[in-house]
Amino acid sequence: MKFEFWDYAIFVAYVLTIIGVGLWVSRTRKGTQKTAQDYFLASKSLPWWAIGASLIAANISAEQFIGMSGSGFAIGLAIASYEWMAAISLLIVGKFFLPVFIEKGLYTIPQFIEKRYSTQLKSILAVFWISLFIFVNLTSVLFLGSKALDTIIGNGNGDLIMYSIFGLAFFAAAYSLWGGLSAVAWTDVIQVVLLVVGGLVTTFIALDHVTPEGGIWQGMKYVYETVPEKFSMILSKGEIIDPNGKDAYWDLPGLAVLLGGMWVANLYYWGFNQYIIQRTLAAKSLKEAQRGIVFASFLKLLIPLIVVIPGIIAYVLNADPTGQITAQSADPAFISAGGAIDNDRAYPWLVSHFIPMGLKGLVVAALVAAIVSSLASMLNSTSTIFTLDIYKPYFSRNASERETVNVGRITAALALVIAIIVAPMLGNIKQAFQYIQEYTGIVSPGILAIFLLGLFYKKATNLSAIFGALFSIALAFYLKVGPNGWAEGTALETLFPVLPWMHQMFITCLGTMAVMIIFSYIETKGAPDSKGILLTRKLFSTDPVFNIIGSAIVIILIVLYALFW
Repeated sequence: MKFEFWDYAIFVAYVLTIIGVGLWVSRTRKGTQKTAQDYFLASKSLPWWAIGASLIAANISAEQFIGMSGSGFAIGLAIASYEWMAAISLLIVGKFFLPVFIEKGLYTIPQFIEKRYSTQLKSILAVFWISLFIFVNLTSVLFLGSKALDTIIGNGNGDLIMYSIFGLAFFAAAYSLWGGLSAVAWTDVIQVVLLVVGGLVTTFIALDHVTPEGGIWQGMKYVYETVPEKFSMILSKGEIIDPNGKDAYWDLPGLAVLLGGMWVANLYYWGFNQYIIQRTLAAKSLKEAQRGIVFASFLKLLIPLIVVIPGIIAYVLNADPTGQITAQSADPAFISAGGAIDNDRAYPWLVSHFIPMGLKGLVVAALVAAIVSSLASMLNSTSTIFTLDIYKPYFSRNASERETVNVGRITAALALVIAIIVAPMLGNIKQAFQYIQEYTGIVSPGILAIFLLGLFYKKATNLSAIFGALFSIALAFYLKVGPNGWAEGTALETLFPVLPWMHQMFITCLGTMAVMIIFSYIETKGAPDSKGILLTRKLFSTDPVFNIIGSAIVIILIVLYALFW
């Protein structure tokens, strides 16, 4: 895809604006050094609209633009359940989790573990989260983002991947390392506008090219009529709609998206993920945080139009007259070295083929905005957890504000260097979004169980949480044996069930909760734990704005699932 003058102008203007705004909002006050609260929690000054925008900007990245569009290409609208169920999950987080977090004055999610369970468990989980952010989140966003830019701007043969990795990393570091959460959150307001507008531009232009007559509505009608199976939200076992012949049920197993493992993925991600929840902890007040949550929940309803529908459009444009993708009908860009269909080429292919001169810069800027905003959020949260949960308690209890902030900056820089080194090793992952979700799901069920019981079960003990964490990892790996065929052909094969990974997560979470409850009862003979949280009805009361908009979102989701069941 060739850039013209206006494409370069728009893109350069975007880069300079983000860096300029980031550095401007991160200025030191009256010439004094920033405090830890300034750097890690934006001085607790964020309004609701900045919180909502920042939540979406932190969430939407190459993982969605590339990975989720690839899953839309492969299995259709059903993948949108991650976005639409996230809207409900956000409402639950805002009403039931956030009041406890803010009341306890948390800076980090591990600090909740310390207050509710123990310092030892907090430190263990802090190390785990730092490792997850660096080796999974940062590296996957860098790699997928660079892969997308290589396809869109280059020729897709990998020549630009390393240059893109370095460019994206430097861009994110240019304002986030110095400015902390303030720079990240306030630039996210610009980033989310750009990624929504740029994403909609891509969708609408692609729809306009679906039929010879043109027209967005006609294009959408044609796409729906050509591949109606791609617009089913609840998949049945045996629905072979993936171009590579994979049973889509194993990715999204029917009603589990409404009643099972999808809740584990979403509640863990939106409720107990530092780089997501951190901006709500930086709110002016609980009311502002909750209004930011409900604003993000509303934006979530729109995201499938930006990241899922383009994948379905790309499928239709590459299908044969029967609506099937074959090696003969698909553009050569979709054919991998082994002859399989590379689903994750969907979004870059649309951009490179249909976006006209003058808008290419806008669309690429939108994609880069999604990538860089997520990178900046992950860097800031990695440094927050390391500095406040590892460095200060174990290396420098009396660290000054200046030392604390400087350690945060150095930590973020080192995390980024490691991610740059590891990112190229990820290789060519098919349906990257699903892959990341599945393997994060090894640890997320146990962590969710620990947090849920810590919040709502006063009898949960520290030893039960430690034992539950170990049990959850063992159970998660046990449930992986059958589906991966690790015991196939052996006498032990029948001992390992073959279940979709979303069922595995749900079973692991429920099993961990059961083990923790039993262990706690044995330990305390049914008495409440000394660190159990006293909950009151007043703590969970929400204002009319949250209640009205939240109710409207639930009604809209019911209608959407009824239409596309």
